[in-house]
Formats: sequence, C-alpha cells, structure tokens
Amino acid sequence: MSTVTTTIKTEHCSFTDYRVYPGRGQKFVARDGKVYFFINSKSASLHKQKIKPAKVKWSLGWRKANKKFQTELSNRKRSKKSAKFQKAIVGLSLDELKTKKAQATKVDPKLGARQSLLLEAKEKAKKSKLHGDKAKGQAIAGKGPGFQKKLNKASH
Repeated sequence: MSTVTTTIKTEHCSFTDYRVYPGRGQKFVARDGKVYFFINSKSASLHKQKIKPAKVKWSLGWRKANKKFQTELSNRKRSKKSAKFQKAIVGLSLDELKTKKAQATKVDPKLGARQSLLLEAKEKAKKSKLHGDKAKGQAIAGKGPGFQKKLNKASH
C-alpha cells in the first residue's frame, strides 16, 4: 500500500510574509488592481495604515532586516579560514629560515639563569617557612608537660 502525499497551495501574506492556508485570511484589491493577501485583520489594518512590516517586530520583514530569521542563516555558506605557511625569501631557503627562527626563539642564557635563581629563592622560602613552624612546636614542647596543660586550661 503506497501513501499519497498531497501539497496544499498556500498564499503568502503581503504584510507579514506568513503562509496563508486555504480558508484563512482575506484578499484586498487596491484601486490599481494589485491584489494583497493578508493572514488576519491585524496585518490588513497595519497595511492600510501604511505601516512598514520592517517596523513591526513580530513580522518576518523585521526579522529578516535584523538577521533573526533562521533559514537564511543556515543557507549561508561559510568561508574557510586561510592557513598560514612560510615561503622562502630570495637569498634564503625555507630550511635556513626555519633554523634562524628557531635560534631567535631560544631562551636567552641570562634570562635562564635568572629564572633558576628565582626558583631556588622560592624553594628556600618554603623550607624556612616549614622549619619556622616546627621550631615553634619544639619551643612549646621544650617547656615541659606542665606548660602544655596550662595552655589547655587557658583555652577552655
């Protein structure tokens, strides 16, 4: 059993550009003989008041003018981004260029030494901080067990 698909002939509203199905909307014939088809009395009224569809936010005219219409965005082709690549310069081959660039990007030895000194200083600071905490604990413990009991009573 085959299914038959039928298409319904629809008109387009002259104001909103919505599809108007059979049995809906109203036709308006102007004095010059031009036929306008409107989906409802609201759009017909706005057309007769000479209000432009691009000024009415809910109409497709406004949506198209302000790039809110989805089908236009999906149909637009996207251009590929161009990829960068290095070309040889007169007098220099591509390999020579690459080696010169690599030499230029290497870290300056003076900067490298400075960074290592900073790291050492940070490590020393960490160690001294750790040793400082231990020293405080040892000082309290060195005063004897009675001192620790006094501290506990004072805190309660």
